[in-house]
Amino acid sequence: MTDSSTEAQLPADWFRRIDETPDEDFYRAPRFVAHIDQGTIDALRAFYSEFIPAGSDVLDLMSSWISHLPDDLRLGRVSGLGMNEAELAANPQLGDFCVHNLNDLPRLPYPEGTFDRVILAVSVQYLTRPLEVMASARNALREDGAICIAMSHRLFPTKAILAFHELKASERVQLVGHYLKSAGFSDVVLEDRSPANADPLWLVIGRT
Repeated sequence: MTDSSTEAQLPADWFRRIDETPDEDFYRAPRFVAHIDQGTIDALRAFYSEFIPAGSDVLDLMSSWISHLPDDLRLGRVSGLGMNEAELAANPQLGDFCVHNLNDLPRLPYPEGTFDRVILAVSVQYLTRPLEVMASARNALREDGAICIAMSHRLFPTKAILAFHELKASERVQLVGHYLKSAGFSDVVLEDRSPANADPLWLVIGRT
C-alpha cells in the first residue's frame, strides 16, 4: 500500500458495508459489553498512562460506556462522541458527551484547538469517511497534540467497511496509518501492545 493524499485514491469499494441502512438504527439499542478482553483493556490503559499527560483535555472519539482511561490519571476535560446516548451517559469518565454520526457528518462539533489528546478505541473499522474525520480530529487538537487509534480483531461484520474484511491485520494497521498521514499528522508510528493470551492490541499514533 502506498500513501496518497486523498480518499479517492484508495479503492472506493473499501468503504462500503454489508449493511448500508442508517447507523442510527443499528446503534439505537445500547450494548453494555466490553469489545476486547480484560487483559487487552489493561494493556490499553497502561499505554494511555504513557500517552496522555496529566491535566490533558481528552476527546474519546466513537466513545461508549467505557473509555479505558486509567482511573488514577488526573485529566482536564474529557469529552465523548458516540452513537448511543444511553451508553455515553453511563460512562463515568466523561465530563460531557454528544451523539454524532461521523459517517454522515465527518466534521467534529468542536472548535479548533480544543483538545490535547484524541483517543479512538476499537471502532475505526466503522468509519466510511475516515480521512475527513481524521482531518477534523487534527483540527480539534492543539499544537503538540496527538491521536491514538487502538485496534483489535473483533468487529460487527455488517457495519465494518470492506477493507477490514479483505485486508490482513498488518495491512489494516498500515491503512489506518495512511489515514493519519493523509490528514496531516506527523511522526505516525505503529505499535503492537498485544498482551499474552488475550485479544491483540495494535496502536496507531500520530502527532500534530
